[in-house]
Amino acid sequence: MAVPPGLPVVIVGGLHADARRAAVARLLADVPGSVVLHHDLATAAAGTVVRTIRDASGILDAGEAPLVNDCACCALREDLVPELERLRDTGGTRLAVVELWDSVEPKAMAEVVTAGGLTVTGVITAVDPALVLPCLGNGDDLADGGLAAAATDQRTVADTFARQLEYAPVLAVADSPEADDEDRELLAQLHPTARQVRIGQDLPVDPAEPAGPAAPVQPSGDGLTVPTPRRRALSPLAQAALAGFDVEAAAAAQHPACALLPAEADAHGVSTLVWSMRRPFHPERLYAALEDLTCAAARSRGRFWLADKPDTLFHWDAAGGALCVESTGPWLASLPDAAWDMVPPVRRAAAALDWHPEHGDRCQHLVFTSPGLDRDGLERLLESCLLTDAEYAAGPDAWQRLPHAFDTLLEV
Repeated sequence: MAVPPGLPVVIVGGLHADARRAAVARLLADVPGSVVLHHDLATAAAGTVVRTIRDASGILDAGEAPLVNDCACCALREDLVPELERLRDTGGTRLAVVELWDSVEPKAMAEVVTAGGLTVTGVITAVDPALVLPCLGNGDDLADGGLAAAATDQRTVADTFARQLEYAPVLAVADSPEADDEDRELLAQLHPTARQVRIGQDLPVDPAEPAGPAAPVQPSGDGLTVPTPRRRALSPLAQAALAGFDVEAAAAAQHPACALLPAEADAHGVSTLVWSMRRPFHPERLYAALEDLTCAAARSRGRFWLADKPDTLFHWDAAGGALCVESTGPWLASLPDAAWDMVPPVRRAAAALDWHPEHGDRCQHLVFTSPGLDRDGLERLLESCLLTDAEYAAGPDAWQRLPHAFDTLLEV
């Protein structure tokens, strides 16, 4: 696989710092002429972000970028593209590896680099399988562990890790001796569409080259013949870094209306429950069940429909015992026909696949993934939150007079 022309940029991130550094080191070793650009946000409290550029031999350049609006991530955004442009214009760099600091999320950085006119050829999240469940169960604020990117950063370890994991189409997986089958199965069920590449996987021999005794020979200076060294192809990790990346498609894959959510699964003690219904939730009963539903699984996500707000598509996003509920705009069924032209094609296609003659794209579609998942109990709890037959028969006008239990939560 050839390296594309120009300056290809691969983004490597993840809270699992040892795995991330190992993945970056592998890329440096596998792609001659590659360099790593890293902004260390740990110094943000002192008012600066430390930037380093290094290759396989060590640090080539170092400098500081001042904070922007007291935000280390903002400083990174301002400094990243100019530094990549300098590497491109200077020449000699075959691959630019952007190693993100621990809590920086790849989505924002991929969009910044692309908007700057550069080509992102890959986004990789490095993962230690043994740390997946501990991270998903960690509801601590990033600030408590010195991982906040700004004074106003209110993210938690769990939700940050979940977004890092699920955005990247490639996972660089560490060979962790502490990981067991349950850990690896949890990783596979959380992001089943990801390409998993072992960080320590050996470089393959190019299959086009002969091997063994049939290897070609060439004359040496003294007339003897010596075997021509066999050419090495790019490693699986380097191939993934250069495979290509579509920022718009990646963003669409995260939108709750058309996200590529996990499918039903049950293996090695880990289960994924996909729960879909064509009846709205009773807002008061669902609100009362939020804590139990949030704690029922290590990770849950999806979209849902409240009876008292029939035009609004709500996003469900839970990890670490904490739930984020937010409005993500209207259901397509609530829009006038003239507005459909403004809806992205991928959203229209997703709705068309499961369109209901009465409710359109309105539905409950929630996915719960966890070791030891109580599937039957979870289904019973979810079903108890739906409108009863009598409530459903009363019709949409009556539904909108139900208690608006989510109003306070949505205002936060």
